[in-house]
Amino acid sequence: MKEKYNEKPNSSIDEIYGINVFNLRTMRNYLSEKAYSSLVSTIQEGRTIDPGIADEVADAMKSWAVAKGATHFTHWFQPLTGTTAEKHDSFIQPDDEGGVILKFSGKELIQGEPDASSFPSGGLRATFEARGYTAWDPTSPAFIKEGKNSSVLCIPTAFYSYHGDALDKKTPLLRSTAVLSKQVARLAKLFGIQVSHKRAYATLGPEQEYFLIDKALYERRLDLIQTGRTLFGRKPAKHQQMEDHYFGAIKTRVMSFMEEVDRELWKMGIPAKTRHNEVCPAQYEIAPVFEEQNLAIDHNMITMDVLKKVAERHGFVCLLHEKPFAGVNGSGKHNNWSMCGPDGKNWLTPGDNPRENAKFITMICAIMQAIDDHGDILRASVASAGNDHRLGANEAPPAILSIFLGDQLTDIIEQIEKGESKQSKRASRIEIGVTSLPTLPRDLTDRNRTSPFAFTGNKFEFRMVGSNQSCAGANIILNTIIAEAIDDICTKLEAKVKAKIDFNEALQDILRDIVKRHKRIIFNGDNYSESWHKEAAKRGLPNLKKTPESIRTMERPDIIKLFQKHSVLSKAELESRNEIYKEQYEKTLRIEAGVMLTITETMIVPVAIDYQNRIAQMLLNTRTVVKNQKQAKGLLKQISALSEDIMACSEGLKTALRGDKHDVILAAMEKLRKNVDELEGVVPAHVWPLPTYAQMLF
Repeated sequence: MKEKYNEKPNSSIDEIYGINVFNLRTMRNYLSEKAYSSLVSTIQEGRTIDPGIADEVADAMKSWAVAKGATHFTHWFQPLTGTTAEKHDSFIQPDDEGGVILKFSGKELIQGEPDASSFPSGGLRATFEARGYTAWDPTSPAFIKEGKNSSVLCIPTAFYSYHGDALDKKTPLLRSTAVLSKQVARLAKLFGIQVSHKRAYATLGPEQEYFLIDKALYERRLDLIQTGRTLFGRKPAKHQQMEDHYFGAIKTRVMSFMEEVDRELWKMGIPAKTRHNEVCPAQYEIAPVFEEQNLAIDHNMITMDVLKKVAERHGFVCLLHEKPFAGVNGSGKHNNWSMCGPDGKNWLTPGDNPRENAKFITMICAIMQAIDDHGDILRASVASAGNDHRLGANEAPPAILSIFLGDQLTDIIEQIEKGESKQSKRASRIEIGVTSLPTLPRDLTDRNRTSPFAFTGNKFEFRMVGSNQSCAGANIILNTIIAEAIDDICTKLEAKVKAKIDFNEALQDILRDIVKRHKRIIFNGDNYSESWHKEAAKRGLPNLKKTPESIRTMERPDIIKLFQKHSVLSKAELESRNEIYKEQYEKTLRIEAGVMLTITETMIVPVAIDYQNRIAQMLLNTRTVVKNQKQAKGLLKQISALSEDIMACSEGLKTALRGDKHDVILAAMEKLRKNVDELEGVVPAHVWPLPTYAQMLF
């Protein structure tokens, strides 16, 4: 393999490993020039696909896929379950001579009709309305999923109902990207940037954290199997406190797994770039190169699938739950968001002239306004039962939304508010106004790992997304609220320019007003500290700690109006999602409680009683020869008391489940866990029925 690299230092991945994605490079070899050019325009410029090329593209895609061993195709989509879905159809069709041929038509490519009856709809359709449609998304390349004996051609698609309502995460995402593109193009025109066929688009680089544990241990944990997290487990004496796992040498077995993951992802066109040990033992991270947002989200969904499948081949299980182990770090998905304008430049990068810098500062102010006005619904976008366990712990940001800008950028923002100019920190003289802003240094900030929304030099890192969540939900909100803020800025600018007010003065006034109204959202300190929580409350920033209260923010009339205004989600579509997420939270809670009861009553209590009886019998057998039985009697008393408490807590949880108060159920679960974990500390390891944290993490 090394020789091949040395021979062709600029070789592409498909030349080295073979390629399993129908990308532009592959299309060029299978399509006519006319069809290729038309499809490129659709992909790169956001144009509507030409129905006249559909049959040619479908046939080319089929020929390529069959050559790769594919026997079936599927419309690969992302329903509101938060995962992906697929229904496989073979390429086989009867011919006129009693045989079969391999065929794939443009109609089959562009639209499919999976049964929608068993997917969550939140009231968008009645039970008897089973018809649903999938529509090809040509901006995300088709790819091959290899099986043991054959392969499947996967075609990324949107999913919607018979009445045209979005039943997935991709459809509103694409709507939100279109809205954001429109508003950024509008701002670009005001800055004198030529906007022709080029479009603006958001980019994304999602960092994916995960755990690997031995499959044999996983199979002995009913809680991991059914809920994805450990519902019981005593924290071991050594875990992550020595800080020796983060970026440490990767173990041989794990490295073998990572190498195969990289190869699988590269073959599907996913630009996996970084791999390393994370903070907690058995925790790791993989991160890609930035891509256009829609494609990056599709690629992240594929990445999660690949991580799970490759883990099995190496005797591991990949855990993507936000908090699989209590007391140590959970796993997030850092959502690195940026904006590429119609000029082809990253608008979150300081430029080399005053106008470029003014454009950069305008984007910063727009984002400040967006997060301050709508931080509560951005928090709601990552709400889940699993993420509630992670947010606010000392490995994840709290539920309070704030923005980290760093000292220098904050200094510039403060000068904008005051309308004055002076020496900025580590920079040349700053004067407010498009024509007088000088070049800004490239590295404007340090990194704040405690901030939920941190500027990191040329992007914002939203750190609240859970490791097993789709990035689509958070980015639908981000795109929409930032588009709304830019819309507001453009409307004011256009009015001032129309009134013959100098553009520089108009922009300066608008930005100063934004800073005055929204500076409360900036916080550059320790987001974990108790003092910040008190300060945030004084500033009036919401602190939505639990999913139910967070989801309720999406029901407000002003939020419904916002999504309707930009045609991202209709009132019915938004309400449907609220219903689905409430139901998912409720079901998750009750499933976890049910599993806790099963483990308690069929594994924990029997072991406790058996061990209690063994100690009692030992005391009886040795009472004539052992005069001092104080310690053994003390142990028997302790185990007996814990057993009684556990059984009482079990009954208490059953009672809580008969009601509908989430806090009561959670409190009962926590009380039961506390007693079981204490019992684990006194029962011999060889009789304890569950693999321990020490075994699984190390």
